Amino acid sequence: MLVAVCVCDCVRSSWQTDQAKAAQQQKLAESESAAAAAASSSNNKMSWGTELWDQYDNLSIHTNKGIEVLDKYANFLRDRVAIETEYAGKLRRLVKNYQPKKKEEEDNEFTSRQAFRNLLKEVGDLAGQREVVSETLQTQIIHGVTVLSKTLREDRKKCLTDGTMLQQTLNAQLSALERAKRNYDKAYRDSEKAVENYKKADMDLNLSRAEVERYKNIMTSKIQQSDDAKNEYANQLQKTNNLQQQHYGILLPAVFNRLQELDEKRTRGIREFIIGAADVESSVAPIIARCMEGIVKAGESINEKEDSLKVIERYQSGFTPPTDIPFEDLSKMDPSVAPQSNYSSVPYNHLTIKGGTLTAAKLKKARGGILNSIFGSNKNSLTADGQKEDFSDLPPNQQRKKLQAKIAELQHKVDQETNTRDGLMKMKIVYEANSSLGNPMTVEGQLNESEHELDKLKMSLKKYQGFLDKANQLQVANNSPQSNRNQLQNGHRTSRHSNGSASADDHHDADDQPDDAGSLSSSASPESGLGTSHTSLPGSGQGSANENPIGEETSYEAEVEMLQPLGTCRALYPFEATSEGSIPMSEGEELQVIENDQGDGWTRVRRANNTNGWDEGFVPTSYIECTLFA
Repeated sequence: MLVAVCVCDCVRSSWQTDQAKAAQQQKLAESESAAAAAASSSNNKMSWGTELWDQYDNLSIHTNKGIEVLDKYANFLRDRVAIETEYAGKLRRLVKNYQPKKKEEEDNEFTSRQAFRNLLKEVGDLAGQREVVSETLQTQIIHGVTVLSKTLREDRKKCLTDGTMLQQTLNAQLSALERAKRNYDKAYRDSEKAVENYKKADMDLNLSRAEVERYKNIMTSKIQQSDDAKNEYANQLQKTNNLQQQHYGILLPAVFNRLQELDEKRTRGIREFIIGAADVESSVAPIIARCMEGIVKAGESINEKEDSLKVIERYQSGFTPPTDIPFEDLSKMDPSVAPQSNYSSVPYNHLTIKGGTLTAAKLKKARGGILNSIFGSNKNSLTADGQKEDFSDLPPNQQRKKLQAKIAELQHKVDQETNTRDGLMKMKIVYEANSSLGNPMTVEGQLNESEHELDKLKMSLKKYQGFLDKANQLQVANNSPQSNRNQLQNGHRTSRHSNGSASADDHHDADDQPDDAGSLSSSASPESGLGTSHTSLPGSGQGSANENPIGEETSYEAEVEMLQPLGTCRALYPFEATSEGSIPMSEGEELQVIENDQGDGWTRVRRANNTNGWDEGFVPTSYIECTLFA
C-alpha cells in the first residue's frame, strides 16, 4: 500500500515536470518566432546590426582603418599645402629677383621689356592664386578633416565601449544559465538515485518501517530539490533567451548601426573634402586662366619693328655722315712742307715747342682754364644723374628729346599748380562771401605759396624752352657739310684745322695771331656746343701770345722732355676749340693719348703738324674713342 502511494506521487511529479517542460518549450518557440520576425523586418534594410551581428571584432578593425585613411588624407593635404606655399614663395622670389633695376627703367620703352615686365606681373598674380589655394585648403579642408577625425574617434570609442558592456552582460547571463543547468543536472540525478533507493528499501522486508520512511523522506527531498533546480534552470534559460534576443536583436545592432553611421559619415566626409579641395582649385582656375591670357597678350604685344624704331629714336645723334675724303696730289703741294710722319717713326725723347716750355704748372693752368670756361659761370648746372642742365653733353637728337620731355614734365606741373591755385582762389572767395564756412586768411598762406611755386615752374619752363630753341638752332648749323677733314698724304694722316687749311703758311699765320680764350658754350660739337675758333696749350704752336710772361720773348725754342703716349684715339665728332688749352680735331682724326681723363671730362692728346712739330691740348673725352697700349 505504501509503495503504491509512493509510486503515485512519483507519477504525479513526473507529469508536473512534463507540463513545465512543455510550457518552457512553448515560450522558447514564441521567443524564436519573435526573433525571426524582427530579423525578417530588418532584412528590408541592410544594416551592420542584422547582417554582421557576429562580426564585432572585424567591425572594430574596419572602422579604425577607415579613420586612419581619413588621417592619411589629412596628412596628404598638409604636404600639398606645404608644397603650394613653397611654390608660391619661390615664384614671389623669382619675380622679385627679375624685377627691372632702377638703372634699367629707361629700357622699359621697348615692347620686349614691357612684355617681360607684364609677364612678371602675371607670374606674381599666379603666385598669389597659389597662396589662396594653400590658405583655403588649410583653413577649410584640413581643419574640417581634423575635426571630423577627432569626432569619429570619440564616437567609435564610445560605441565600442557600449558593445563591450553589452557583451559582458550577455556573458554573465550565459554563465548564470550554465550554473543553473549544472545544478539542475546534479539535482535530477540525485532525485533519481533517491527514488531508486526508496524502491529497494520498500521491497526489502528486512528493513523496519522507520528505515523505509527515512528513504522516502530522502526521496521526497531530492525530488523537491530537483524540481527547484529545474525551475531555476528554466528561469535562467528564459532570462538568457530574452537577453540574448534583446542583445542580438536590439542592443548590439544599435551599436553596430552607430558604427555603420560613423563609417558612412567618414566616407561621406572624404568624398566632400575631395570635392571641396577640387572646388578650391577650380575657384582660382578662371583667374589663373586670365593670368595665362595676360602672358600670351604680353608676348603678342612684342613688336620688333617698333623696338627697332625706338632704338633709332634713342641713339640717333642727328649728325650727317662724313663726305668723301678728297684726293691730294703731292706733286702739286709745296715741296718745302714735309709730309706728316707716322707715329711709330717719331722720336719720343725730345720735343721742340715754339712759345715756351710746357711745364706742369702751365698744364694745370690749361686744364683749369678749360674747366672754368665751361663750369665756372654755372657750377650747379648738373642734374641729379650727372648730366648738364641743358643736356648739351648729349648728341643733338638726344638733347632735344630730353629737353622736350623736361618741357612736357614742367608743363604738366604748371597745369597742376595752376589748378591748385584756381581752387584756392575759389575757396578764398567762398570764405570771404560766407565766413561761417571758414576763415579766408587760412587760405591766404597756401595761395601765396602756390603763386610762388607757379612762378618758379614758369621760370624753369621758359629756361628749358630757351635751351630747346638753342638746340634747334645748333641742329640747323650741324646739318651743313663738314669743313674739317683728315687728309691723306703719302699714306699718313694730316689734321686740318677748323678753317679748312693744312698749309704751313696758314699755320704760321695762326701762330702770329693771338687766339681768343673764349667760352666753350657755343660749339657745333655733339656734346658741349663749342665755338668755331681754336686754341691749344701754351707754347704748342696754337697757344695764346698772352701766355708768355712780360719781358720775355714771344718766340723761342726749348727742349723739353716729351711724355710717352698712353695709346691712340679716334675722333668720333668734330671739335672746334675756343678755350685756352683745348685743341681742335676733325671727325675720324687719329691722335695720341698722353694723359687720361682725370674725372673732369677732358683727355689730353697731341698730334704732329707740318711746321712746329707737335700740337698738344685737351679734347672732350666723350668725343673720342680711345685704344690704350697694353
